[in-house]
Amino acid sequence: MASVSLREIYKKYPGGVVAVSDCNIEIKDKEFIILVGPSGCGKSTTLRMIAGLEEITEGELYIGDRLVNDIAPKDRDIAMVFQNYALYPHMTVFENMAFGLKLRKVPKDEIARKVEEAARILDIAHLLDRKPKALSGGQRQRVALGRAIVREPQVFLLDEPLSNLDAKLRAQMRTEISKLHKKLGTTFIYVTHDQTEAMTMGDRIVVMKDGYIQQIDSPTNLYQNPVNQFVAGFIGSPQMNFIDGTLRKIDGKYSVEFGSEDTKTTRGKKYYVEIPDEKADAEVLEPHVDQEIVLGVRPECLHDEEDFIAAATTGVVEAEVEVTEMMGAETYLYINCEGISLTARVSPRSTARPQDHIKIAIDPHRIHLFDKETEKSLLN
Repeated sequence: MASVSLREIYKKYPGGVVAVSDCNIEIKDKEFIILVGPSGCGKSTTLRMIAGLEEITEGELYIGDRLVNDIAPKDRDIAMVFQNYALYPHMTVFENMAFGLKLRKVPKDEIARKVEEAARILDIAHLLDRKPKALSGGQRQRVALGRAIVREPQVFLLDEPLSNLDAKLRAQMRTEISKLHKKLGTTFIYVTHDQTEAMTMGDRIVVMKDGYIQQIDSPTNLYQNPVNQFVAGFIGSPQMNFIDGTLRKIDGKYSVEFGSEDTKTTRGKKYYVEIPDEKADAEVLEPHVDQEIVLGVRPECLHDEEDFIAAATTGVVEAEVEVTEMMGAETYLYINCEGISLTARVSPRSTARPQDHIKIAIDPHRIHLFDKETEKSLLN
């Protein structure tokens, strides 16, 4: 088993294109770490540099205590599972899983033992004589995982391995891969653009954007304490609501003002969300008083229950329901408040329907504030 260390790694292509900039990650032995971000953020390029499939332009890459920048992929003691499975169509499942071991001149009886053991772990022992075309997507993915397992590598690299599967199978395979990690006790580095996969599988998550690392943290910390607006919006589904507002200080209390009051007509309203004393850090907030800021509110922190609204002293807004989505265990309300589109995750017992005018209360204890210019977090 091994740790992996990326130190000031850059990947530059001809023509001045920089795919990865100043990448620093310390991955502990046996850790399950996830690289996540939108398409083109550099996560797969980073994984391919670890694998040796992409040359590192600058920086140092260590697997264990060994500098591997100039070591060939086959000598790095890693195994990679690709998005498209990359199985040989003319070979059986057994032959596909055994292929890498045959190239290494491993004795036949040892190959058989390793393949059968991996097949048992992955529940594909009954498929060993079949060819890939006779397998479902989930079974092919298991074969690709099995081919990696038999090599007993120090590090597993997985590049969006579930993106070709349907939603139900993806959820099932997420669980299987998490179990597999615990069973094997090996370092896993996993790339995905699906933040649900990242939140449910990883010990830590690396959030990337435009080739730069935005934040490395546990799933809980990423969700509760995002360092900037990008991370806050990327992690969480449905995503966080962002409301342009102004930070005010009235009678020594900080509050966020938003809405659109029109003094010539009765249309439009201004709303205020008072920041609780235990959240308000005067040192951070004071320079932003009377400045534009961005208020972040997660969908589950918008409440339509009468008890919550009655108890709220600030942050109760009026809105029109545009769309409702019944999800079974919860309901999503897509609402419009003074031209601001918001999503609320409410109880399935909610009676709100499209075109209804309702009141929604913002939970002030769970709001986030971001600097309008830098998008950095001011308050979580």
